Amino acid sequence: MLRYEACVEIRVLRQQGKSLREIAVEMGLAVNTVRKYLAAEGRPRYRRAATVSKLEPFAEYLRGRVKAAAPDWIPARVLWYEIREQGFAGSERTVQRFVKVLKPVAADDPVVRFETEPGEQLQLDWIEFRKRRGDLLAAFVATLGWSRASFVRFVDNERAETLIDCVKAALEFFRGVPRAILADNVKTIVDRRNAYGEGLHRWHPAFWDLAQSYGFTIRLCAPYRARTKGKVERMNGYLRRSFYVPLAARLRPLGIDVDVATANAEIGRWLHDIANARVHATTKAIPEVRLNEERRHLLPLPRSHPGPPISMPLATRSTARTRGLVIPPQHPLSVYEALMPGALT
Repeated sequence: MLRYEACVEIRVLRQQGKSLREIAVEMGLAVNTVRKYLAAEGRPRYRRAATVSKLEPFAEYLRGRVKAAAPDWIPARVLWYEIREQGFAGSERTVQRFVKVLKPVAADDPVVRFETEPGEQLQLDWIEFRKRRGDLLAAFVATLGWSRASFVRFVDNERAETLIDCVKAALEFFRGVPRAILADNVKTIVDRRNAYGEGLHRWHPAFWDLAQSYGFTIRLCAPYRARTKGKVERMNGYLRRSFYVPLAARLRPLGIDVDVATANAEIGRWLHDIANARVHATTKAIPEVRLNEERRHLLPLPRSHPGPPISMPLATRSTARTRGLVIPPQHPLSVYEALMPGALT
């Protein structure tokens, strides 16, 4: 007997114009089973009493999280991870089926990606989440081309010295250096494209020194074709949906904006538990597992590198804790206790 959520999903897929066979393949059911449930109004009735779904105690929480994040979307894996920490013992697939009926149909991603060999390429990018006068929240994102393992650091500026610090931290995080780094045509990397002839660029001096010290080649995306670096672009979208939107939705009821310290206090755990631990949609493998293989192909860090890896800066001020979040106080601590009794530890 199918659970209620699965029955609803069958009807939704049918309303979207999918055939019985397509629904059967996507749901892992027989075509006759799909036909039977579509023919019935609601679920077919059985003599035995229906059992309560393991998900039922968490259904209202999931609906609330989806509503709080709108118009953005929180991936099912993140929601599954959240309710698992609250005691849910079911599978990720159960959560996927439940929330899928709440999600609008998205257009297909038109990006076509090319594959690189292990250790060959690292793609860099900035992604901005908030840009107000005197208040920038952005993230530096680095994704290895073969393993798809990623590093993220939140910043409040995109200056050259910040970029260089982030690149160093990423290479220490990966424990090695790729043969090439692919990036946009930004002034912090290239001062003037084709300054000395076709393909002969005038590099930003500090970034050029970094490349020489670490031994990687700088490669630029073609002008107006930033999506050449499709792997990190895809990671940017995943970071926004899977990390930023859930975090912002959780802090919004407290009247708090996500800031650099809060994001960096949380990003390390998210990278370890979710982003680099998931089965990647393209490679069908876990990035962390592939990273262990790719590390054997990376160039060694220079002997003068700063020391042990520091994946993220941590908050150094007093913090409030709420449902596992480390929140540098933007309001008096009494506000947190009043809004969420027992949140402070």
